[in-house]
Amino acid sequence: MTETSKVPEVTLGFWIIKIFATTLGEVGGNAVTLQLGFGYLIGSAMFAAVLIVLVGTQIAANRFNAFLYWAVIVATTLTGTALADFFDRSLGIGYLGGSLSLFFLVIATIGLWYWTLGSVAVETVASPKVEAFYWTAILFSQTLGTALGDWMADDTGLGYNYSALVIAGVLAVVAALYFFTGVSRTLLFWAAFVLTRPLGATVANSFDKPVSQGGLAVGDLKASAVLAVLIVISLLIIPQRPARPIGPTASP
Repeated sequence: MTETSKVPEVTLGFWIIKIFATTLGEVGGNAVTLQLGFGYLIGSAMFAAVLIVLVGTQIAANRFNAFLYWAVIVATTLTGTALADFFDRSLGIGYLGGSLSLFFLVIATIGLWYWTLGSVAVETVASPKVEAFYWTAILFSQTLGTALGDWMADDTGLGYNYSALVIAGVLAVVAALYFFTGVSRTLLFWAAFVLTRPLGATVANSFDKPVSQGGLAVGDLKASAVLAVLIVISLLIIPQRPARPIGPTASP
């Protein structure tokens, strides 16, 4: 008997909510670690504790629950923001070193997942073992997105707005490959999933900048509240269905 997938169907609505969630992760992480003064280490520990509880609840659930799923996604992006800043800034690894290390972890996790189970397609995420790989890959990709977005904005001199435009352009290429070529849909999904994180991060980091510097002059706490409301509204109006289940040995 084929198990029901516990992740949502990948639609345009999925990507809209994903970008809201990744943007919330950046401003929310900054609000706790910087604006509220908890710092990167304590902030990382706080978010990680919440993430562990939510992942455990998600894995224990018998069926797909949209609010629970997206709560875990937000928790991964909050944790990823704090962790990336802790390693890159507090430990002095730097944005480039952090990005390369996390890219390796993402590739290693997905590679081990494929080697162990024969597929990394999200439609197969229906059992605790697959979910363990899935959420590990998600956490590493969210952390990578923070480091990559900071590297592009700060180290390359592009700034947050131009970095967001560059990432949006790469995502447009990924979308074109999806619609007009036969490139693996699973490969394109993971590419888009990773890239939407630095897109959200670069947009979020411009919120609290002065208008004269191209920002919106909006505080992280206020931006977090607005984004949280947008996510809830999106979940209420955008259809949320579990991904079409496929066998565990389906192609990657």
